[in-house]
Amino acid sequence: MFQVLSRLGKAIFQILQGSLIIGAALALCACASLSAPRYTPALENVQKLSDAGVHSVQVTAFAVIPGHDNANPILLRGAPLNSPYHHSYADYLTEAVREEFQQAGKLSAHAAITVSGTLQKNWIDLPGLGPGAGELQARFVVTQGGAVRYDQLKFIHEEWNSSFVGKEAIPRAQSHYPLMMQRLLAALYADPDFVIALK
Repeated sequence: MFQVLSRLGKAIFQILQGSLIIGAALALCACASLSAPRYTPALENVQKLSDAGVHSVQVTAFAVIPGHDNANPILLRGAPLNSPYHHSYADYLTEAVREEFQQAGKLSAHAAITVSGTLQKNWIDLPGLGPGAGELQARFVVTQGGAVRYDQLKFIHEEWNSSFVGKEAIPRAQSHYPLMMQRLLAALYADPDFVIALK
């Protein structure tokens, strides 16, 4: 009888020990810091700027409006997703705009026209069931000689196939962030008033 209880006690201890190890591993996974991929200019966006006949611009630092829909870092099922640009998503937006204007040959530190603005919405949601989703919203401002030539909000909502399994859902969401930014800038360049403001 004593041997049976002893074996039972050991089995219970091993189960509890295994549960603690699994729990610790899950906690480490949830808390591991991730980084969003660095921005890659979208060919279509660059081509649109190149073909639009706009003047060169300066791009100054975008600001951020803190808020519950403006996450920094973005939490992907508990894992923080940080911006690769000084841990700031406003800086991510700044670099994205700069890189696309630079690729289009339309960026100059001495340009009379300035593009800037504020990042107002920045989030990704990964439910256990259903698609992943994310939103970006930014205010874009074009000035020349102190006069405002353009001041508009642009917004995008993106959805993609996700997974109940975190090791599949989290990398997929991580890789979607720059695609969301590409779509936000595409919405900006598609606005004829923005193009006119740069001429």
